[in-house]
Amino acid sequence: MKRLFAAGLFLLGTILAPVIACAQDQTPSSDWQDVLDKAKGQTVYFHAWGGEPRINAYIQWAAREVNNAYGVRVVHVKVSDTASVVSQVLAEKSVGKTSGGAVDLIWINGENFAAMKENGLLAASGWAEDLPNWRNVDVENKPTVKVDFTVPTDGLESPWGMAKLVFMYDSARLETPPTSLDALLEFAKNNPGRIAYPQPPNFHGTTFLKQVLINTVQDPAFLSGPAIPATFAEVSAPLFAYLDALHPYLWRQGEAFPKNAAHMRQLLADGELDIAFSFNPGDASGAIANGELPETVRTFVLDGGTIGNTHFVAIPFNSSAREGAQVLADFLLSPLAQSRKQDPEIWGDPTVLKVDALPAEERARFERVDLGVATLSPEDLGPVLPEPHPSWVSALEEAWSARYGAQGE
Repeated sequence: MKRLFAAGLFLLGTILAPVIACAQDQTPSSDWQDVLDKAKGQTVYFHAWGGEPRINAYIQWAAREVNNAYGVRVVHVKVSDTASVVSQVLAEKSVGKTSGGAVDLIWINGENFAAMKENGLLAASGWAEDLPNWRNVDVENKPTVKVDFTVPTDGLESPWGMAKLVFMYDSARLETPPTSLDALLEFAKNNPGRIAYPQPPNFHGTTFLKQVLINTVQDPAFLSGPAIPATFAEVSAPLFAYLDALHPYLWRQGEAFPKNAAHMRQLLADGELDIAFSFNPGDASGAIANGELPETVRTFVLDGGTIGNTHFVAIPFNSSAREGAQVLADFLLSPLAQSRKQDPEIWGDPTVLKVDALPAEERARFERVDLGVATLSPEDLGPVLPEPHPSWVSALEEAWSARYGAQGE
C-alpha cells in the first residue's frame, strides 16, 4: 500500500524521522516537558476506525514514530462503529470508573463528539489548544477545526484531518459526469443500476443523505439547529421525494446497497457502477496508485459545493494514559505526520495546518507531495457546505430505515 521508495532513501527517512520529530520540541515549555516526562513508558490505546488498510498502515507508522521519539507505546484498537466506543466510556462513567479507563484516545467527530461532550465524557477542556503543534493549525481558513457539526470544540478534541465529499467516475466510460442532483437523477434514469450509495447508518451513506438534504431543503437555517420532531417531516420532505425518484434506478433497483465506500470503489473498478464517492479528496488518486482503480478515474464535485468537515482525536475523561494521548495527538499535528498523511499513496487526507505559514523546511514537505492525477485542486474542490447539527444524523437514519427498510448486503 505504500509508495516504493528507493531503499537508501527509505532507510534514511526511517532513521531521521524520530530525530525530526524530537527536533520539533527542542525547547519545550516546562508544562509540555512535564507531559513528555509523564508520558514516557505509557501505553495509549487508540480506538480508531479500522476499515481501511491504508489508514491502518498510517496509524502503525505513527505508532512506531511516537514510540521511538517519546517512549510512548500506541496500540491501535480497530473499531467499526465509533458510537460503540462512546457507549463503552459512558458505561464506565455510570459505574464510577473515573480513572483507568480502557480508551485513551478516540478518533471522533460529529454526533459522537456531541454525545461525549454533552455527557461529560471528555478530558478537561483546553488541552488540545495547549499542544505545541496547535500553533500551526489553520483556524482562520478552516473554521471547522474549532466547530464540529455546529458544536464548539472548546479544546476538547484535537483536529487531525480535513474531509470533503467528492464523486468519482471513470473518464474512459463517462465523458461528462453529472454535477448537480437533477443531473444525477437524470443520469440514473438513463443508466439504470449504474449509481449507488451505502445503506445508512454507514457513514458514507448518511453523508449522501445529508448532501441531498442540504441541496433540497427550503431554508438551510433549519439545519444549523437540532432536528425537531414536529417539523422534521416537513423539512426533510424534499430529500425523501428525491430519494423516492432515485431508488428504482439505483444499483440492484435499490433493493440492496454497497457495504461501504470501499465496496463502492470496487464496484466502480469492476465496471458495475459509473459513479462512486468518497469523503477523502485524495482517495481516487491513492486507489489508482495502489492498483485499486483504473488510471482513467477522475473526481468531481457538485455545483455549489459539497459537505466538508474536520475529523479529530479526543481523550476520554478517565484515560489511563492522558499524557501519552496528548503526545500522540501532538505528533499527529506535526508537519511530518500531516504531510505524510496528505500523500494519496499513503492516505490522501488533507491537512489541518496552515502550510504557507510553516518554516521553509516544513513547508517543503508538503510541496514535495504529489496529490495525484485524480485529486482536484483546492480551487476546483469548490465551496465547503457546513454539516448539519449532529441531531440530524440519527433523525435521517431512522427516517430512511423506516421508509426503505433494513435492506442491503
